[in-house]
Amino acid sequence: MVKLSGLDIGIIIAFFVISLVVGLWVSKQSGKSSEAFFLSGRNMPWWLLGVSMVATTFAADTPGLVTELVRQNGVSGNWVWWAFLLTGMLTVFFYAKLWRKSGITTDLEFYELRYSGKAASFLRGFRAIYLGVIFNIITMAGVCLAGAKIATILLGLSQEVALFYASIIVVIYSSLGGLKGVLITDFIQFVIAMVGSIWATIYIVDLPEIGSMDALLTHANVSGKLNMLPDFSNSEALITLFIIPFAVQWWSTWYPGAEPGGGGYIAQRMLAAKNEKHATWATLFFNFAHYALRPWPWIIVGLASLVVFPNLESINAAFPNLNPEMQGDDVAYAAMMTYLPAGLIGIVLTSLIAAFMSTISTQLNWGSSYIVNDFYNRFINKQASEKQKVFVGRLSTVLLMLCAALFSFQIKSAKDVFDLLLQVGAGTGLLFIMRWFWNRINPYSEIAAMLISFTVAIVFFVNGKLASPWFEIAGYWQLIIGVCVTTIGWVFVTYLTSQTNQDTIARFEAVVYGKESKFKNFGFKIAAFVLGIIATYSFLFATGYFIYGELLKAVLLSFTALFCSAILIKFWKKIV
Repeated sequence: MVKLSGLDIGIIIAFFVISLVVGLWVSKQSGKSSEAFFLSGRNMPWWLLGVSMVATTFAADTPGLVTELVRQNGVSGNWVWWAFLLTGMLTVFFYAKLWRKSGITTDLEFYELRYSGKAASFLRGFRAIYLGVIFNIITMAGVCLAGAKIATILLGLSQEVALFYASIIVVIYSSLGGLKGVLITDFIQFVIAMVGSIWATIYIVDLPEIGSMDALLTHANVSGKLNMLPDFSNSEALITLFIIPFAVQWWSTWYPGAEPGGGGYIAQRMLAAKNEKHATWATLFFNFAHYALRPWPWIIVGLASLVVFPNLESINAAFPNLNPEMQGDDVAYAAMMTYLPAGLIGIVLTSLIAAFMSTISTQLNWGSSYIVNDFYNRFINKQASEKQKVFVGRLSTVLLMLCAALFSFQIKSAKDVFDLLLQVGAGTGLLFIMRWFWNRINPYSEIAAMLISFTVAIVFFVNGKLASPWFEIAGYWQLIIGVCVTTIGWVFVTYLTSQTNQDTIARFEAVVYGKESKFKNFGFKIAAFVLGIIATYSFLFATGYFIYGELLKAVLLSFTALFCSAILIKFWKKIV
């Protein structure tokens, strides 16, 4: 526990006040209609939407997850999420434009635009509960647990107390301001979060326990964990950290913020954009910032934690009051923050609170948009007034937060949630990519994929929680099994059931493609996809090599990033 100075407390209170003022300021405008509440009138600029996407993926559990990966597998451990860049670039160049042109309110409306019949209606309603409630609660529970761990280590608060106070504030401004309130506060929160994480990293590297960047990089506990690529002679690490993410994970799994073909809160922001160009730019900025701009401060702190807390025992000894259920490598990030001085700890704590609130507020607004538009207004009260829909949206916001806080007591770490979400979405990704282009896919394909993947995930999750598991299977084999069983299952159902009628498909294609062929400029889009990936990874690695002091590699990669970006700009009119 750290002792907060008056300056620290003042910074935190000021942030809370600003967040509440923003919620109150936009509440009247956001309360006019459900479209204003959930899409901000569809006139948002790309830079605000892009920053909001980045801020949302900077959750309270993100620094902890990166720290855990670095401590256990070194810098290369981050490939389990770096590989999702391929998913993101696929969305940028193939799907962002299509989502915005669809003109729908939530991505679940897609089902009744693309498919026909009662099965399409059932799919829309079922997915509203499946994603907006079940999946959403699991995601938020991981963020709640991370927030509680930070509050326990830095403030000495119990999980119950920390979540009680945090939930009240985030629910108030989320329920009042709608998406516009979320977007504005996201921008503020992102600035604070980046300043806090970079400043804290610089201070920690200069701690007497560490000495300098050179001392850190040459320390015995750290020097073997600096490689950005996994050890190719270690088959276990190569498979789990590199081969599975690139060969299987990025295209086959549905994960919040990295949905194949776009979806969730990413789709919500694309739908809120001024036009297709703003939707594409927003998504491109998000992927660059998320993968290339932001990770290194967390990675450096993770490496520094290996010097100060070389193992779990040293962390547990330093924080003896930490609940045994909360112990793990992911708490090392918060543990390192206890070394910060007055003033800076206030900024960093505010940045972590901001990260928590940004993600939770987005998940709440996104989840309630499903409940209102795709369940309540579609199936329960088709004649609901705009005021009724906004009221249900605000009520569902409160209930989702309560359920997420309660479920957070059933999980142990950010990695647990990451693995569970990957498993739940395993095998569904290819369907989400293909449904825009392969007309044979129908609502039964999606229902089968969803039910099979969820059943497989629950079997593995329950088995892992048992004191004596029926069988033990490595995590990457669980993912492969889930992908194979689910993919075979939904493809089989696709051919076993009837295709969507041609009139519905024709109307769908007229809306999203107009008179153009769905494969227009496909070659340019593939080239842009590859160039975007190379440019982003090059910038990510160049930053790392600058930090490592390997200037030749850093300069060459920087030129590679610039060269690919220049070609991408030249192709731009062929893409958007």
